[in-house]
Parts: sequence; structure tokens; C-alpha cells
Amino acid sequence: LDLLYIYSLGDPILLLFIFILVMIADINECNITPTRCFGICKNLPGKFECRCRLGTFGNPSKPHGCVSLFKVLSKFITKNKIGLSADSGPVLLLVVMGMMLVPRKIEQHKRKILKQKHFKQNRGQLLQQLISQNADIAERMIIPLDELAKATNNFDKSRELGGGGHGTVYKGILSDLHVVAIKKSKITVQKEIDEFINEVAILSQINHKNVVKLFGCCLETEVPLLVYEFISNGTLYHHLHAEGPRSLSWSNRLRIATEIATSLAYLHSWVSIPIIHRDIKSSNILLDDTLASKVSDFGASRYIPTDKTGLTTRVQGTAGYLDPMYFYTGRLTEKSDVYSFGVILVELVTRKKPFPYLCDQGDGLVADFVNLLAEGNLLGMIDQQVLEEGGEEIQE
Repeated sequence: LDLLYIYSLGDPILLLFIFILVMIADINECNITPTRCFGICKNLPGKFECRCRLGTFGNPSKPHGCVSLFKVLSKFITKNKIGLSADSGPVLLLVVMGMMLVPRKIEQHKRKILKQKHFKQNRGQLLQQLISQNADIAERMIIPLDELAKATNNFDKSRELGGGGHGTVYKGILSDLHVVAIKKSKITVQKEIDEFINEVAILSQINHKNVVKLFGCCLETEVPLLVYEFISNGTLYHHLHAEGPRSLSWSNRLRIATEIATSLAYLHSWVSIPIIHRDIKSSNILLDDTLASKVSDFGASRYIPTDKTGLTTRVQGTAGYLDPMYFYTGRLTEKSDVYSFGVILVELVTRKKPFPYLCDQGDGLVADFVNLLAEGNLLGMIDQQVLEEGGEEIQE
């Protein structure tokens, strides 16, 4: 901190900026002197791993904590006065093999205990209860960490599909040859763990061609992992707002709108307990190779009991798509999803982004659209490609 102060020359704003950079940077602890590792040090994000060198075992965090297997064997031979004869050869071989296997077994046991600890922290028992009605689903949905590590070449950086504020997505191939997207979220508090388990429980019971399929999850890591079907063609947001004058055809936009509406009707009306998505937006609509839509990201979703008309919850959603009535009252109903879907419809015909949009009167995209529609003056707002391809269907 003294060095930070000197570097900042007493400027408190610059000091704060430097401090934040230092805090978020991944420091290579293996290069810090004096080191806390007296074996082989491997740097990991936010931490490091210390192991004894090959042929030794013990505590690598202490000076001379790693002991040579051959030294121990030599002492054993001397202490027990074992002669190096042909008869003693098999005994010595067994002793050497045993001493080499013990550290490995200890390491495997430690990993097993750590996996069990993470499984418990990540509410594995809760997930098993939520999907326990079907034991086959429960067993299939919980995927071991070893299988995901193999599927992603140990989460190699070259397998990353993308990342952002919410985490990283990797491409992997499971043992049954399914190509999957593995979502590694940045979860820091227990509430987010509960939302994660909520997403798994909801998606495990959904079977619709326009809802992304969840293969399972892994709870054996510090941060739980979700395993989805791999959707190869990006998001609706990406296609609508890519650079250039032309985007999705009018017929494709109409079909995508219909598919989203169909999937929402399924969630609201056809599952045993209605589900409200609560974060419908174009970046949560994935498109496959045929531009078929898939609704994704159910982390904020909620069940709505059939005997209730609404549910009071903490307001959650995305600016520009958020239902104003839900925002002001906290009363969540199916209409909240329908409002967000309406915003997507406006986005489809205008190719304008809802959240940064402001017109001359200071209105947002939806208010401006409604006002111009009432005045019969939408032409200036509609995407030029839609005007060319849509014809009379636009006004309809």
C-alpha cells in the first residue's frame, strides 16, 4: 500500500484506480519471494498449487517437507538390516511400489473429499430433491467433473466460446459424442447458487424444440457448471445488430417471433407448474444452423403456483425489456414475459436496441414506437429491409 501511495503521488483517485487494478489482476504467486512453496509451484487464477517433486512425498509447504522415496527406502533397509539378495528382491519391489502409490492415493482421497465439499456447498442435495421424482433424470443430470475436463481438454483456453461479466462458456464433446456448451458462471454468493440450482431444476423438466436443452450440471467444482446443447449460430441480438444494412429476412423474423411466442405459451400454460422466464431479451434467444430459435438462460425464472395469479418477488430483468408494472409493484405474472416479448417484436421490425434508445422527446424505444404507431407515422422508424420485404404485413 505504501508503494501504491508513492506511485499515485498522493492523488486519491489514482490511488484507488491502481488499487483496483492490483486487486483484480491475477498475480503469479509462484514468483513472490519468499515463496511459500518448497516443491513444484503451479500458478492458478487467484491462487497457486504446491506439490512435491516426482519421487518425493510429504508437505511441500515446509522447508525440507518433501522426502525422497529412495532415502526413506535406504533407511528402511538399514534399520531392518535387509540384505540385497535375490530373495529380498520381490520384497523390495513391493515396498518401492507401495511407497510410490501411497502419495498418489492420498492425493486422490483429498480430491474426492474436496469434490464432496463442493457438491454440498453447491446444494447438490437440494437438486437431488428437486428432481428426485424421476431417479433416472437425477442420475443423468449430475455429470462428474472428470468427464467435463476430458470433454474440454481440461478447460483449455482454445475451447472458450465466449465470456463476460457472468462467466465463461466452453465447447466440449461428451463421451456419448454430444457437442455441448459448458457454462462456468462467476458465482460469489449463496443466493446465486440457489438461482443456479433453480435453473437446473426448471430446465430438467422442460422439453420443447424452441427451448435450449440442458444435458446436466457438475457440482464438484468451487463454481458449479451447466452443460447445454451446443447452439452454433449466435444470438438473435447478434444477428439483428450486426454491422451492415441487411440482417435476417422478414420471413425469418416472423418465424422467430412465432417460435418465441410458442415457447412462452408452453412455459406459461402447458407445463405442470407454470414457469415465468423473467429475462426475455434478444441476447437470450439463441439461433441454430437453420435459424430456429432457442430460448435460453433460466437463472432468473420462477414457478408460479396454479392457485395464484401472481408472485411478489425482488425485481429482476434487463433495462429496456423490463415490464414497468412489475418494476413498480414487484408483482410478477405471465404478462411480464409478454411485455418483454413485445419489446423483442419492436426490436425485430426496427433493428434498434431497446436499452440505449432515446428519441427527441426523451422517450425510450417502446414509448416512441407506441406514439408513432398511434399517429400512423411508423415508416421512419421501421428497418429499411423490413419495408422492402414486408409489404402490407408490417402494419398488420
